Amino acid sequence: MRPFAGFPARMEFTPVPNLFIKGLLAEMDDLAEVKVTLNLFTTIYRRRGRLKFATLRELEQDASLMAGLGSRPQERAAALRRGLELAVERGTILRVSMERDGQPEEVLLVNTAEGRRQADRLQRGELTLPELRPVAPPAPAELEPPPNIFALYEQNIGLLTPLIADELREAEQTYPESWIRDALAEAVNLNKRSWRYIRRILERWAAEGRSDKARRRPDPDKYIRGKYGHMVQR
Repeated sequence: MRPFAGFPARMEFTPVPNLFIKGLLAEMDDLAEVKVTLNLFTTIYRRRGRLKFATLRELEQDASLMAGLGSRPQERAAALRRGLELAVERGTILRVSMERDGQPEEVLLVNTAEGRRQADRLQRGELTLPELRPVAPPAPAELEPPPNIFALYEQNIGLLTPLIADELREAEQTYPESWIRDALAEAVNLNKRSWRYIRRILERWAAEGRSDKARRRPDPDKYIRGKYGHMVQR
């Protein structure tokens, strides 16, 4: 085994439910299930748009995942299918059988409240799959890409709870990413480290417009230094 050189100073993170780490992981005795489930968390999390899903076809085309499931093609395919079946049987992952362009398609979602709602709507035909685009692979570690908004929140504001993670995903769909990053920075600068304060900043910018000029705090001595300063009482 080649020694690992260590994680870079800045890198991307994938949110993983605490219940998975502290509960479900201890019950898994097949490494294929662990690898497939963790890969699905990453693939689904990186999906753009409101419908968060992955497909079996995407897993089959993931060279990194498949390389970790065996040394021979048949061994890898069998491990992938076994790991997925175990994850679905356990209830960690939801599977919806659909059709795309006349071909069967296995749609996979994380078994959360939102995932269950989306799976139900897919089965009833109320949601359709958007055009599939490959999920962008993580940037090479040596480039040290800027942290995403979830990592920024944990680094500067506090613990990323599932509720706040959902709020951040909703904000991603509503506001430009640069706004979210700047609102986080403004909250840190003012020592207002809460999602509620960050959300109010974003809502104000959306309602009133956002100036590119730096916002400055009022100067309490502005008028005292002026022409009529002798008439002003502090």
